[in-house]
Amino acid sequence: MRFLLTDEQREFARTLDGMLGASGTPAVVRAWAAGEQKPGRELWARVAAADVFALAVPERHRGMGPLPVELALSFVELGRHAVPGPLVETVAAAAFWECLGKEAGAEAGVWLPRIATGDALVSLCAGAPYALDADAADALLVVQGDTVRRTDTHGPVQPSLDPARRLARPLGGTVVASGPAVTAAAAHAVDVARLATAAQSLGLGRALLAATVSHAERRTQFQVPIGSFQAVKHRLADTLLGLEFAQPLVYAAALALAAGAPSAGREVAAAKVAAGEAGYAAARTALQLHGALGYTAELDLSLWIRKARPLRDAWGTPAECRARVLAG
Repeated sequence: MRFLLTDEQREFARTLDGMLGASGTPAVVRAWAAGEQKPGRELWARVAAADVFALAVPERHRGMGPLPVELALSFVELGRHAVPGPLVETVAAAAFWECLGKEAGAEAGVWLPRIATGDALVSLCAGAPYALDADAADALLVVQGDTVRRTDTHGPVQPSLDPARRLARPLGGTVVASGPAVTAAAAHAVDVARLATAAQSLGLGRALLAATVSHAERRTQFQVPIGSFQAVKHRLADTLLGLEFAQPLVYAAALALAAGAPSAGREVAAAKVAAGEAGYAAARTALQLHGALGYTAELDLSLWIRKARPLRDAWGTPAECRARVLAG
């Protein structure tokens, strides 16, 4: 199994990183948290123009995929820049419709091309009471048991640890499919969602570590940078090791998913645990080493810190993912 990224894959990630770095994402995140969707949708269009969503959609529906490795690369960069919106949920919805096959009827032909081009934000809700960014989504897909319904109606937005993750309970809707095919498609969509979330956590952790290292080089105590203190070095090194160990698990899971390996679900769950815990540890390190600054909402770093735990728990808590690994 090849773990090294190709030159084309690395260049794609660098290009996406450059585009997002010039997009002023902190202002976009704050606007999204306040319910102002226009800047977020404009950024969504730029992400779509980079063919990110097309990576989750098959070619016959105007996509380029499914390409799990490239999708994971994309979500590392989306996490690095804290891009808001139902990103994971939309690509998971694409995976769900594709896996559902003919049982999806006309739904797949309508929604998959719109996802590929960035014209549709879709929030998939599977096994959870709340849908992410229901107020911004063009459609909500709600899986309950072996039934899936589509709706655009939801309850009031609920508070969240991360203000940019806006949660609401889906209401009503029309049943679009039912039966064993829905259960199988939902399981596949959850694996895709876990992979994308793991990649987001990895990118988030990388951004938090870079910001913390930069702060440790600038901040001084006793006339020397705090980064020269052995305890600080150890804390930063432990954070880096966690991220370094998580990265190959994420890409190995993407390769397993691409190959349709029987072990893909377990490998995705293992990657989700490792990346989620590493991203959360990076947030704790950032908070501690920034001192009182880390607690201020005015500091852009807080936008990253507040995402770490929700991402760790989204689409499967560490306990749930460990159970999936042990289940075999």
